[in-house]
Amino acid sequence: MKNIRNFCIIAHIDHGKSTLADRLLEYTNTVTQRELQSQTLDDMDLEKERGITIKSHAIQMDYELNGEKYTLNLIDTPGHVDFSYEVSRSIAACEGALLIVDAAQSIQAQTISNLYLALENDLEIIPILNKIDLPSANPEEVTDEIMGLIGCKYEDVLRVSGKTGEGVHELLEEIVKRVPPPVGDPKAPLQALIFDSVYNPFRGIEAYFKIVNGSISKNEKIKFFATGKEYGADEVGTLKLKQVPKKTIECGDVGYLISGIKDAREVKVGDTITSFVNPADGPIDGFEEVKPMVFAGIYPIESEDFEELRFSLEKLRLNDASLVFEPESSAALGFGFRCGFLGMLHMEIVQERLEREFNMNVITTVPNVSYHGYSKKDPETTILINNPSEMIDPNLLDRVEEPYIKASIITKSDFVGAVMTLCIEKRGEIVNQSYLTADRVELTFNMPLAEVVFDFYDRLKSISKGYASFDYSPIGMRASKLVKMDILINGDMVDALSSLIHDSNAYYIGKKMCEKLRELIPRQQFDIAVQAALGAKVIARETIKALRKDVTAKCYGGDISRKRKLLEKQKEGKKKMKQIGRVEVPQSAFMAVLKLND
Repeated sequence: MKNIRNFCIIAHIDHGKSTLADRLLEYTNTVTQRELQSQTLDDMDLEKERGITIKSHAIQMDYELNGEKYTLNLIDTPGHVDFSYEVSRSIAACEGALLIVDAAQSIQAQTISNLYLALENDLEIIPILNKIDLPSANPEEVTDEIMGLIGCKYEDVLRVSGKTGEGVHELLEEIVKRVPPPVGDPKAPLQALIFDSVYNPFRGIEAYFKIVNGSISKNEKIKFFATGKEYGADEVGTLKLKQVPKKTIECGDVGYLISGIKDAREVKVGDTITSFVNPADGPIDGFEEVKPMVFAGIYPIESEDFEELRFSLEKLRLNDASLVFEPESSAALGFGFRCGFLGMLHMEIVQERLEREFNMNVITTVPNVSYHGYSKKDPETTILINNPSEMIDPNLLDRVEEPYIKASIITKSDFVGAVMTLCIEKRGEIVNQSYLTADRVELTFNMPLAEVVFDFYDRLKSISKGYASFDYSPIGMRASKLVKMDILINGDMVDALSSLIHDSNAYYIGKKMCEKLRELIPRQQFDIAVQAALGAKVIARETIKALRKDVTAKCYGGDISRKRKLLEKQKEGKKKMKQIGRVEVPQSAFMAVLKLND
């Protein structure tokens, strides 16, 4: 146990952590030069294309220092705020963390958020200044920032380049010296913390765990605390680039377990594995179940694909435990699923994976958050409102509460005014403003989550020319004056485009929505009225003019009454068509709200 070191990587999305992880694998001879590629640990096409880590990746490295052999267990964690649940899992299984900061970009809000998570778990932090080879690097200034943030000494900050490999050998030595070995009792009953799980189509669920006390052997009978289910450990082993089966995994080590489990709900992240014959007294303090922040409906384009979509979502949930879904129906779109996501990027990734991995063409409705409603009859009972159609009748409504977040934005001082204007426009209240350096400011706001869900992140990046970083954490519910806005197309309500919005924004958003839909809905042979309404009150309207055939083209002469007769006949036909005509709403229209400020 004294020669085991478990550590994770904390970094912003684009801080080159994948390149540094590749160097660690190369210098410990974990992968051969032939196997080494860019972003070796990122095994999804999406991760490689976008240059981000979506899932945590665990790998074991063997390292020798001064004639003594060490086992290093590295967990590469995502950097984006939407995947912070992956980071919390990894931190629970580690004793140390590498804090990677870009020497050219400095500290980002998401990095600070993950750092605080590591400090709360008493992890040993090793600060690293990466990309020191860049011409734009500013190592001295960024080192001062790191020292101010975590209170370390100048010499504690390691200077490394993932690209050239400079400083990587020194980093490996510091990991062995600074990260404490795991603490546990090898002779106590088995207690292993599950920090991740993946789905193997041939062998079922593979659970990744860290042994806190005791040990686990192949073919041993084991039990899960959360579900109480019993299984046989068909295979246990350690995680290299490929899985390495072992007879026994000892205390303090990280490994995987295959026991033929087919249902992802039976393997809960944060659960404890113990021995069936000699069980532990209780589980390890794990972490809470994932709570979705953003909700949207996902519907198949062809209604007969509903069961196929259910099957695809279930398979996807085996690899993504944070995806939550339940069946729902819509008058406009038929049968589909109400899905819960951790944020907008998570929603985008799920949609993309459905299309790529399962060949499913889907329609995604306007995303919204979950509200708490209270009726006048029973103002103490909370009614959960996940969908605008579940909104309580305005005559019976006592109040509605919406989720608020604490938003932390770090930007250059040049953009403070623009960022403040944006946040106040989104109903934000400034809580704190502090200068990290002469030209870098951290702004803290309390804001409604619903305002952040749509286009906030894109607009923040635009107004700050890409220099602002954003992170948030939920702070509870607050009463708000919310109204349900319906969109009517040709007099018919399209429930998929309904949304719950703040009263002050209703007219602006309604007008924008109607204008956007007028551009996106194809013209028909009759006039189409696009209306935004609050209950029975129409607040905005646009008309999509009819495509009109020139019925008088064949009249070369004669009395004007001939032309009038043809035009009247056309008018009657259009009137009839308007009564029976159906308007097809394209997929782009359902995402129109997201791009209201384009």
